[in-house]
Amino acid sequence: MILDFLTSKRREPAECIILVGSAGLEITDLYPFLTEVTVDAGRAEPTVATITFESRRDEQGRWLVQDDGRLAPWEPIVIEAAFGSATEEVMRGYIREVRADYPEDAGSARVIVECRDDSLALDREHVREVWGGDAPTTDMVIVPAILGKYGLSPDPANGSGQTGLVINQDGTDIEFLRSRAEANGYDLLFRGGMVYFGPMRLDAEPQETIMVYAGEATSAYRFSVRDDGHQADRVAFDRAETAGSGTVSETVDPDLPLLGNEAATGAGSGLPDFAWRMSRQGEMSEDEWRARAQRRANDLSLRVKGEGELDGSLYGHVLRVGEPVGVDGVGDRYGGIWFVDTVNHRFSTEGYRQSFNLLRNAYGDNLGSGAGGVLAGVLGG
Repeated sequence: MILDFLTSKRREPAECIILVGSAGLEITDLYPFLTEVTVDAGRAEPTVATITFESRRDEQGRWLVQDDGRLAPWEPIVIEAAFGSATEEVMRGYIREVRADYPEDAGSARVIVECRDDSLALDREHVREVWGGDAPTTDMVIVPAILGKYGLSPDPANGSGQTGLVINQDGTDIEFLRSRAEANGYDLLFRGGMVYFGPMRLDAEPQETIMVYAGEATSAYRFSVRDDGHQADRVAFDRAETAGSGTVSETVDPDLPLLGNEAATGAGSGLPDFAWRMSRQGEMSEDEWRARAQRRANDLSLRVKGEGELDGSLYGHVLRVGEPVGVDGVGDRYGGIWFVDTVNHRFSTEGYRQSFNLLRNAYGDNLGSGAGGVLAGVLGG
């Protein structure tokens, strides 16, 4: 069809592929017992997966799933979505917990496998170390050194972080990395054996456009927008004077690229500036304090929220958190590029569904004349 040609979308039903063990072998023989796979991915929390099997006993009384032996705590696991011959990773990490449920009705016996992304390996050992004890160090040195212990690679797009650091680590490696991400106002994302440690990537290449009310090209079951005007436009904080023992007030404006043609602000006609003041907590360097204020200002600027659900097969891709995505078919004001905050993936008898939450700091359709624009013309949307 001409519509398929214009969108270049895959039309094959999406399938779930599960690879287990250090060799990454597919558990094909257990698929007949698989009832549901859910994966919750977000920028603020580790990616977690829940895999549910029904289980049966064979003639010798052996349970076909829990007695198999491959599904065991700390086994590496990769979950993928297959679209015909193409596959995309949904998550990778480790099996954290296995639960076997034996209810009164033996036919309802279940095995539930809980998984977490690669960050789980960094949450085992309590580490006490002074970083920069001999000479001040940098986040660009600290992050790869920690990741290398677990066979993980830093993302080439990682931020540079802070310099001149002398820091005490007194906790697990993942706790320490999260604290360093917070100190820099960064995202910390584990994906595909790499770790992204850097600022929000609103200017990255957008993912495949989500199509709403687009006829046969529609990929979204639903989409809704919440535009909250009661959000501050900037963040104020007190810092030490360059000279002297007093403090001065500093104001930070958002510095994110606009995901649209007109900034979404909380300014009202004739009203005073809308600023939010941060309270200082603990001993922080000026660089860390300013980075935290900047991150807060950026978070507040993303005041337009989108929420919806995709047909994974029609969309033809795995929606990735921490990256932009286009939304078409929702009008000139809310159509355009958004930022993906969370995604819930669900494989079940209903197919592959992706529920998502998006963020935006601007109004106006800025999709340009790509496939979305062409289809909008064809479909009158």
